[in-house]
Parts: sequence; structure tokens; C-alpha cells
Amino acid sequence: MGDTGDISTTTVIVVADGTEAVVGRIDARRADLALVDALMRLRLEAGGRHCRVRLENVSEELRGLLELAGLAELLVLEPRREAEASEQLGIEEVVQPGDAPA
Repeated sequence: MGDTGDISTTTVIVVADGTEAVVGRIDARRADLALVDALMRLRLEAGGRHCRVRLENVSEELRGLLELAGLAELLVLEPRREAEASEQLGIEEVVQPGDAPA
């Protein structure tokens, strides 16, 4: 389906008694209500077994859809990735003539 580091791949983890189990990876490039419905059904099933559902690598599209539907609080979402200082400021690396190659 995709690399676990790929932002379009959301990892679904069920947590029970401090133990985590990856139950699947979903392609979140197509975040739609069917995906939200499937995640909420999983959450209901897990909750009935006293487990939590945690999502990692959540795309902004999926996060926004869950927030819009008022469901983000029902799932444990990995925090948004913090931009590095150079990304926040829009600073790009400048190479001066005579600099050694990296």
C-alpha cells in the first residue's frame, strides 16, 4: 500500500492495556465520508472491547474532514508535524561560491 513514512498512508493502531497493534494502513489521498465511516465503525468496535484507535501520519485532508464532522476527538490523532524553523520562515539554504560541496 505504501511506505509508512508516506504522508498519504495513514497507519491505524488499536491500543489496549498499553499494547499497540497496527491493524492496517490506509491510502488517505482519497479522504472521503466512506473512509470516515469505516474509521468510526472500527472505533466503535474497539471501544466495545475497551480499546482506543490511534491514527499516525494523518493527512491534512483526512484531519480536516474528521474535524469538520466533529469526530476528531473520538480518535487519537497524531499531532500535526511541526515545521522546522527554516520551513516556517521560508528560508532556503544559500550556497556561496567557494563553499565545499555537501
